[in-house]
Amino acid sequence: MAEAHQAVAFQFTVTPDGVDFRLSREALKHIYLSGINSWKKRLIRIKNGILRGVYPGSPTSWLVVVMATVGSSYCNVDISMGLVSRIQRCIPDGCSFYQTPQTKALLSMAIFSTGVWATGIFFFRQTLKLLLSYHGWMFEMHGQTSHVTRIWAICIRLLSSRRPMLYSFQTSLPTLPVPRVSATIRRYLESVRPLLGDEEYYRTETLAKEFQDKTAPRLQKYLVLKSWWATNYVSDWWEEYIYLRGRSPLPVNSNYYITDFVLIRPTEVQAARLGNIVHAMILYRRKLDREEIKPVMALGIVPMCSYQMERMFNTTRIPGKETDLLQHLGDSRHVAVYHKGRFFKVWLYEGSQLLKPRDLEMQFQRILDDPSPPQPGEEKLAALTAGGRVEWAEARQAFFSCGKNKTALETIERAAFFVALDEEPHCYDPENEASLSLYGKARLHGSCYDRWFDKSFTLICFKNGQMGLNAEHAWADAPIIGHLWEFVLATDALYLGYTETGHCLGKVNPVLSRPQRLQWDIPEQCQVAIERSYQVAKALADDVELYCFQFLPFGKGLIKKCRTSPDAFVQIALQLAHFRDRGKFCLTYEASMTRMFREGRTETVRSCTSESSAFVQAMVEGHHMKADLQDLFRKASEKHQHMYRLAMTGAGIDRHLFCLYLVSKYLGVTSPFLAEVLEEPWRLSTSQTAQFQIRMFDPEQNPRHLVAGGGLDPVADDGYGVSYMIAGENTIFFHVSSKFSSSETNAQRFGNHIRQALMDIADLFQVPKAAR
Repeated sequence: MAEAHQAVAFQFTVTPDGVDFRLSREALKHIYLSGINSWKKRLIRIKNGILRGVYPGSPTSWLVVVMATVGSSYCNVDISMGLVSRIQRCIPDGCSFYQTPQTKALLSMAIFSTGVWATGIFFFRQTLKLLLSYHGWMFEMHGQTSHVTRIWAICIRLLSSRRPMLYSFQTSLPTLPVPRVSATIRRYLESVRPLLGDEEYYRTETLAKEFQDKTAPRLQKYLVLKSWWATNYVSDWWEEYIYLRGRSPLPVNSNYYITDFVLIRPTEVQAARLGNIVHAMILYRRKLDREEIKPVMALGIVPMCSYQMERMFNTTRIPGKETDLLQHLGDSRHVAVYHKGRFFKVWLYEGSQLLKPRDLEMQFQRILDDPSPPQPGEEKLAALTAGGRVEWAEARQAFFSCGKNKTALETIERAAFFVALDEEPHCYDPENEASLSLYGKARLHGSCYDRWFDKSFTLICFKNGQMGLNAEHAWADAPIIGHLWEFVLATDALYLGYTETGHCLGKVNPVLSRPQRLQWDIPEQCQVAIERSYQVAKALADDVELYCFQFLPFGKGLIKKCRTSPDAFVQIALQLAHFRDRGKFCLTYEASMTRMFREGRTETVRSCTSESSAFVQAMVEGHHMKADLQDLFRKASEKHQHMYRLAMTGAGIDRHLFCLYLVSKYLGVTSPFLAEVLEEPWRLSTSQTAQFQIRMFDPEQNPRHLVAGGGLDPVADDGYGVSYMIAGENTIFFHVSSKFSSSETNAQRFGNHIRQALMDIADLFQVPKAAR
């Protein structure tokens, strides 16, 4: 193949006359430019490391301190209180460079100034960490800010006034605190009270008190010791035991999806849309590498931890027999592409220059136009990543550890991300409600062999140019990939654009080497393993019932008129809907983040509370006065918001109990209480999709630039998974999932209950229909 030869820098042939070298100037030029680009990146990272390392100081502030010290010396004022003279006496006289007293004096003042400057930075950082440990502002009523919080906010702004880079605050973030066992046990018992009868609750309370008095003190000591030593006492164990040690297939059980714009279509040219999106993604990666992305800030002043973003690109989950491994590479200059059962390698750069969207469009169109058939076993090869992890690890070791299979697999695993060019057109048609559900299913698992589920994310481009993401969960949580997706969609829609015919802007460079087809040699035994994994994944995918819908009667605009938080409103509505659907309450999981702490990930909000249960029961009984129902709702809402704030500030329940359980396993200690807690099924698993983290979109100026959020599967086989996005003032998107194999659940039925619950709560506050 011609393109393969162009990638070779030199060839040689051994002849009777000697060795005949044939050099490729073009290839050598690309190697040279690639090396220059690599060194530029290294220098940028060194520079950013220095700037990040001295934040909130700067090289300019160091120069100011040096000039102040030197200036005071010339004015015969010793601001060092004799330290400069002591430093000067310690400088050896052997070097000729230090022979003059003036030189020694300047060097001494520079050393003193550097020490003062470094001490100041350390002091400011510790002060900033102490200030960021204050979370009283979260528990204050809206519009009732205390004087302490106002002073705190002023101090935060002063210490972080200089423009921060992405990781500037990492070392200033406080560590996640270990809650007191007594507080965790008390909150746990409160959370299960509405779920248990009196006799069962008494038994649970007895187990909890026995654990608190006898077993917990020893376990807690080890956990506190870990919190002193590690940057986060939860995150490493959470990643390893919840994700990487899981042996179940990734699709349905772990991976999740994110949608494209649902009300607009920038273009219907598949290759053009993909060209713009891939170009925007690499622009984001460049900003990420250069730390030019602003940290996410709560209230505009409280920084969120950014460490999860480090593994967004060039990351693959490597299967193992007992535990998987996250492989992250420093850089990758290509993407792996799947189309009609074939795998391709597409370079993102020409030399040191990132390919323009029009060039990328041409490359993807070349793949679409390629008529070559799949090689034997190639079409469903990716099903190995969709099956059991042990089976994939065994197949990887047996069939992909050498030769062309190893080379091709490494091309995929070393890619910046994976791209799937689908042959089916999917989109949201407001006139056809089922279209959004089919769209979601296509992104959640596709055909079970056209997504590389091990990659940090798979970028999916459908036949009509609509996009989507399927993301692996171990490396980061959904808000991280959502941050990338906001940037990409905004860049595509507002900055890159398309021609009138739907193609990318710019001119084509026709001399670019064609995409490289990956070569495989897949024996029959491997094909049997592929088919077995495919059947396992397909059975899981076919069992998923996904019901997605857009709720149009109202959004957060009306909810705020009820004087409650939109999230609490929706969560209470979910409790009402679930009780109407199943006739009982259940353990409810709502994900919240702990990114105000270093390396923080998530915590659980147990949304089913005694207060929300009291409101639901009163609503179902149907004979209570409206004023009483409103009072019960407000109490439930306030309780939910309080629980959410506790979770965000490190005072949650489940991560603490999870870590105590792991310590008990390490120590060989048996705890009936912890075993029972960890076995409790989450029959209602919920999550709100984050939006407007970057604010490149103005919702008022771009009201149709709406993303429908994303979806997840139920955690329990007889439960529901609900993801929702409060997308604007007048709309909410819901993604409801269940399993066909459960006779007790039905996603569409539950979705209808959610609709009705939202309407009933809105009517409770007598909001006129015209205002909806």
